[in-house]
Amino acid sequence: MNLEKIRRIIIEPALDLLPPGLGGNRAELMLLAIGLEESDFLERRPASGPERGFWRMGPEDDMVGAVLRHPGTAPLAVAACDLRSVPPIEERVFAELEHDDLLAAVFARLRLHVEGERLPAVGEVAEAWDLYCRAWCPATRDRRGWDRHYARAMDALGVIA
Repeated sequence: MNLEKIRRIIIEPALDLLPPGLGGNRAELMLLAIGLEESDFLERRPASGPERGFWRMGPEDDMVGAVLRHPGTAPLAVAACDLRSVPPIEERVFAELEHDDLLAAVFARLRLHVEGERLPAVGEVAEAWDLYCRAWCPATRDRRGWDRHYARAMDALGVIA
């Protein structure tokens, strides 16, 4: 799937399930860059490892649980689960991330919100990288790869820094 299609059929509808303050170019840019970094939007479940969805949320990193428990995201997560007919139970949500791209995108956006900081402005590549590393705690860190993915995401949005 190309990035325009990812935006149109997954990211934009997912952000529409959240309050307007959680959407916009900054959110789309982060979701595109993280999705590219984690899966290149090629597979929803890696050949090895338990992670699920294009954004590779895993059970051991407590990403789903953090979103469901955080006071700033729990009500939004429960509302999204209700709209997607998924019980807001950590194991059930985690299992669904492989099959429900909108729910996966919502949880990815809310995981960024758990960090409690504003999203980096468009073009703040280093700040975006730092936020990604804090929220996702990637096992391998490839800043050059991130820079390429971030640039592709910016191109998909049609923005320049």
